[in-house]
Amino acid sequence: MKTTSVMIVGVGGQGSLLASKLLGRLLVDEGYDVKVSEVHGMSQRGGSVVTYVRFGEKVYSPIVTDGEADIIISFEKLEAARYAKFLKKGGRIVVNTQQIDPMPVIIGAAEYPENVLGELTAKGMDIDALDALSLAEQAGSSKAVNIVLMGKASKYFDISYDSWIKAIENTVAPKFVEMNKKAFELGYNS
Repeated sequence: MKTTSVMIVGVGGQGSLLASKLLGRLLVDEGYDVKVSEVHGMSQRGGSVVTYVRFGEKVYSPIVTDGEADIIISFEKLEAARYAKFLKKGGRIVVNTQQIDPMPVIIGAAEYPENVLGELTAKGMDIDALDALSLAEQAGSSKAVNIVLMGKASKYFDISYDSWIKAIENTVAPKFVEMNKKAFELGYNS
């Protein structure tokens, strides 16, 4: 069994750490050896956050290097571009189409690049994009973007829908379980 490498990337406060916790728990429950590593960066200031999740029969390191990621789950378009070099040939990027301006854009020192996803597609990358923010709001909270994205990404894992739902029930605070299950379903069906 080969080792699969996943990167979850986003901006501080988007819930990428909960998403990695959910994925890690799911994979352990499915019997995989799992290694997770979190890099927080300037997460409190809206900076880049990346989590590596690697799983297989036996995994020795949690770190994903350039050209090694099977799947990148990106909570924001520019973060998809920032980490695209990690995607392996034949890999896939699941990305939220939301735009969150980084500090240089906010202060007027830079402009947000146009057509970020088009440029990645032009480079031959397999992009699966969705408006996760709208779906999260439909589920009941803009904070559910993370679970919407996990619902979309779940199609690229050989793991049953019911196993994902069980992992949500075992990971998310009880008062938020139903909303997160709805968010997952909306992402899954998008």
